[in-house]
Amino acid sequence: MRYKIVVDSCCELPEELRSDPHFEIVPLSLEVGDSYRVMDDEHFDQKEFLEQVARSPECPKSACPSPEAYRKACLGDAEHIYMITLSSHLSGSYNSAVLGRELFLEENGEKQIHVVDSESASCGETQIALKLMELEEQGLPFEEIVEEIERFRSDIQTYFVLDNLDTLRKNGRLSAVKAFVASTLSIKPIMAGNHGVIEQKGQCIGMRKALGRMAEEIVRVLPKASEYVLMISHCNARDRAEQVKKLILEKLQCAKVVILDTRGISSMYANDGGVIVTIASNLRDTARQTA
Repeated sequence: MRYKIVVDSCCELPEELRSDPHFEIVPLSLEVGDSYRVMDDEHFDQKEFLEQVARSPECPKSACPSPEAYRKACLGDAEHIYMITLSSHLSGSYNSAVLGRELFLEENGEKQIHVVDSESASCGETQIALKLMELEEQGLPFEEIVEEIERFRSDIQTYFVLDNLDTLRKNGRLSAVKAFVASTLSIKPIMAGNHGVIEQKGQCIGMRKALGRMAEEIVRVLPKASEYVLMISHCNARDRAEQVKKLILEKLQCAKVVILDTRGISSMYANDGGVIVTIASNLRDTARQTA
């Protein structure tokens, strides 16, 4: 096998790729209170998890994969290995992957392995995984793929709107007063990722208006003279994902649109009703193409 793409379980792979031998998922674990612990794997039950989160006064927690788990993921006959993790600002998954790579190389000698900090999460990781598959299927050299994927990663735009701010309140990322006011007045913040760091871009009263404002912001910051890959992950909110898709496609040309339901880690961050949007240029190298 020429290549293997290893992702942590924050990545929402399309169903048809979850059994593809080119992909391997290294799961994180989830914990709610003292009694509920599950792996974010093929057995994850989103409905049960969200019910546990809603009932618990404590913040849900996650634990990243061990370096050993990533080391084992490097085993096999693949010539090129890529490991994609959620943002290093949100989890230790990236550091574990780097250590896992080093452990493997110490034991097995040189092999072409590259670790990608997605600087995103959820479908941001999916964008990178599918782009890597595309580049590998073109037969490009490993070094060229690494250079291209790092550029591609830096160009991905990540936005999200959450309907429920309880998790942010419980883990201290939002004050209790601000969360109470937002909940009482139905204020929904529009958030974006800036190289893996979360920033607030605005706010609206009501989820529908917030989703519309998010779509407007995405369209505003992107040039229209390009094709894009649009990916939307939702936590139990397909209708909202379809609404955002419609609003964006009215203004931008997209070569591919993928809608996914969140897995465990993304469900923990997004909570019930949350919508995450990532969009990236479909061109391999915008600078060279326009030169």
